[in-house]
Amino acid sequence: MKQLGVEMIPAYSPQARGRSERMFSTHQERLPKELAKAGISDMKTANQYLDDVYLSRFNNEFKQRPMEKGSAFIPWGGNPIEEILCEQFQRKVGNDNCVRFERLILQIPADQYRCHYVKATVKVHQYSNGKLALFHGPRKLAVYNSKGELVEHIAA
Repeated sequence: MKQLGVEMIPAYSPQARGRSERMFSTHQERLPKELAKAGISDMKTANQYLDDVYLSRFNNEFKQRPMEKGSAFIPWGGNPIEEILCEQFQRKVGNDNCVRFERLILQIPADQYRCHYVKATVKVHQYSNGKLALFHGPRKLAVYNSKGELVEHIAA
């Protein structure tokens, strides 16, 4: 959330907590009765009912017009979103200029910025497609496939 610039606003006031609790209570009271009335007793059919019937009906009943026209959303202008929405791990580079990560050994290729990265702290990004990337500060050093083989040498 910090990397995306999103600030969490907790519901400290009793009024805010009460609103969320009332919403949960409404769903907990209403949904089981609707499912029973529709003769639904299995998870797959219940999920289908939620998508096809319940949510649209519920939203139509409780929706309110916005106070202002337009969207409150602004376009993202920061780092590529894939670099934020991935798993990130810190590692120390070994004396062999390699990073050990989940039984893989990631060799850091030579680059123009440093002779080696021995004992430097680097970040390993693990993406949803299985690829890995090594970062030293904001600089991406290399990309590896899920087997730890070098795919792309960035900082040449």
